[in-house]
Formats: sequence, structure tokens, C-alpha cells
Amino acid sequence: MTFRSEKLRRYVSSLPCVHCGSIDVQAAHRNQGKGMGLKASDGLLAALCWREHARIDQGKDLTRAERRFVLDHYIVETFRRAEMRGDLESALMDEWRQELAKVGLLEFTA
Repeated sequence: MTFRSEKLRRYVSSLPCVHCGSIDVQAAHRNQGKGMGLKASDGLLAALCWREHARIDQGKDLTRAERRFVLDHYIVETFRRAEMRGDLESALMDEWRQELAKVGLLEFTA
């Protein structure tokens, strides 16, 4: 079952963009594990402005591998910033951490 958390999506949307610092942010999902109207896990989110979100999702200036690498970096950076802020309940942080571990991104958060 895919991890879903409206609370986490709203929280990530409240953070500044990890690319440019903008406060007009979207919670951008990782483009893996999706299909036929399905979104990837809510544990694989990055706080991105709409411009960077569009560049990652539809941009032609990066290869698919480059887009994945950049988005994974943004996902990890979003998690790190949330950890540093310390204002998200610990149970939700633990669930988020587990989702990162499932796809091998947790090792990059240390």
C-alpha cells in the first residue's frame, strides 16, 4: 500500500523551495511508482516552486537520469530541512524516514 499523508503534503508545501527559496511551493512527488492516475509515495516529496517542479517533470534540459538525480537530492534536502526545523510530529517524521529508507535515500540524510 502506498504511503499517504495529507498532513505531510501540506507541511512540505509550507516549506521554502529547496531550489530557490521561494515561498510559493508545491509538494513535488518522485516520478517513480506512478501510473494510471497513481502518485508515488507521499514520503518521496520535495518542496519546490512551480518553475522547478515543471522543469523536473516536463523539462527538456535534463535527461531522465539527471531529473531523477536532482529530484532525489531535493527530496533528501526537504527531509533534512524538516528535521532541522523540528516542528513536525515525531511519528510522522519516523514514517517519512521509513519511506526514504525503502528507496535507498535514507543513507543520504545523515
